Amino acid sequence: MNFFTSPMKFIVCIATGKRCFSRVGFIGLGNMGGHMARNILKQGHKLIVFDVNELAVSNLTEVGADRASSPADAVKDVEVAMSMLPSNQHVLDVYNIKNGLLSSAKRGTLLIDSSTIDPFVSQTLAKEAEKSGVNFVDGPVSGGVNAAKDGTLTFMVGGSKENFQLAKPLLESMGSRIVHCGDVGMGQVAKLCNNMLLAVSMIGTAEAFNLGQKLGLDPKVLADIVNSSSGRCWSSELYNPVPGILDNVPSSKNYEGGFGVSLMAKDLGLAQSAAVNAEATIPLGSLAHQIYRAIIAQGSAKKDFSFVYQFLKGTR
Repeated sequence: MNFFTSPMKFIVCIATGKRCFSRVGFIGLGNMGGHMARNILKQGHKLIVFDVNELAVSNLTEVGADRASSPADAVKDVEVAMSMLPSNQHVLDVYNIKNGLLSSAKRGTLLIDSSTIDPFVSQTLAKEAEKSGVNFVDGPVSGGVNAAKDGTLTFMVGGSKENFQLAKPLLESMGSRIVHCGDVGMGQVAKLCNNMLLAVSMIGTAEAFNLGQKLGLDPKVLADIVNSSSGRCWSSELYNPVPGILDNVPSSKNYEGGFGVSLMAKDLGLAQSAAVNAEATIPLGSLAHQIYRAIIAQGSAKKDFSFVYQFLKGTR
């Protein structure tokens, strides 16, 4: 159901010539959210931001964003607000605490959660938002930190068609592909399935390159062969886990930045839980979950998930 009693207020940005929201809230300025918020500013939208990390907030206020004192403050005078947070509990807290989003969002405000969480949590939040006359969509993303920086993310959106259309102009300032996946929660389903496949393919890529190197094959030669053959995939071609094959990826930067091992393990855990509820069999997804949990246990939780290559090599 759409609770808007009047059209959203747009202004025309002189710099871009595009429609801009008069004010946007953004909560969660981590590796992904910080770049996403910066791209919102670049497109001419006025922005107010909140994060528990003061440095992350300062990085945005220096380029034109306003500072919010709480999640509630970030949403109380906006038409649309986004959240980009690490886990189920973070999202539930930000939306439901005393100074949370649902406590101060005006009737008709559109809330977009781009966190990767349990689909059931998104559906629960949508019901709570509906009680307050607030609109909600889930819009997790794919593409990683580089795509967040370049504004080329893919958004997988769950919600009504009306709310999808309302969210689309803002999402287009951060992404190159905006896909309506169905009702609330279906964006999360698409994201969890995608990330499970990504984890499996990254482990397979790491195994193949480790084996090739152990047998004496130059990994750059192997990369050239794989990426023009049937083994080609995103993990081998655009995010190769072997240091030195690609320059602008975490493996060539000591596995810093990017998509952390702990976050991949979290997403695999969500996929595991969803599979149990749906009575779906995911043997490779379950094994990938175990492998990433093992990497965490050895102390490498903050490394990029492509660190699985070093894990298979026996490197700590």
